[in-house]
Amino acid sequence: MSNKELSQDESLALITDMIGQAKRNVAKGGSFYFLLWGWVVMLANLGHYLIAKYDWYEHPYIVWVLTIPAAIASMIYGAKREGSVRSHLDRMYSQIWLSVFIGVIIILFFTTNENYDTNAIILTFAGIGTFISGQALRFSPLTMGGIALWVASIIAFNMDPIDQYLVGAIGILAGYLVPGYLLRKAEK
Repeated sequence: MSNKELSQDESLALITDMIGQAKRNVAKGGSFYFLLWGWVVMLANLGHYLIAKYDWYEHPYIVWVLTIPAAIASMIYGAKREGSVRSHLDRMYSQIWLSVFIGVIIILFFTTNENYDTNAIILTFAGIGTFISGQALRFSPLTMGGIALWVASIIAFNMDPIDQYLVGAIGILAGYLVPGYLLRKAEK
């Protein structure tokens, strides 16, 4: 490896190329997570809403067990991608979503003990992760998806607990699924 000093233009071109490669790495396959979690969380929200609204079963939260196989699928998919070259942006992207996941787990663990409805708070966290992802990738549908999740969160805070699940399903559709399909189209 030579220690040739780069000119200012060469340095800028190298940095630009590295950032572009990192964005392509993150974007490629990024739609998998938005589509997987979008469908799982939207269906769980709708299931919870319908079961609770029409009093079909006394434990409507049982539908959230759908997230367990989704978490396993995410880990397997992520482990397969670990073999590729990872940039600073790749690591930052992973850490953002790990932070969102840990925050959601903390909220679920501690607010469940107080019988607090958490859907609006989780929508806020999902909005943060999606908005930052959109900004990092410079992919405006994800940025708009984050904003849609925040709007859904504001609406959910003002709804009764059961209707919050319907708002959550609509928010996930707008915030995860629509941008996820657009990202998938952009990956091709």
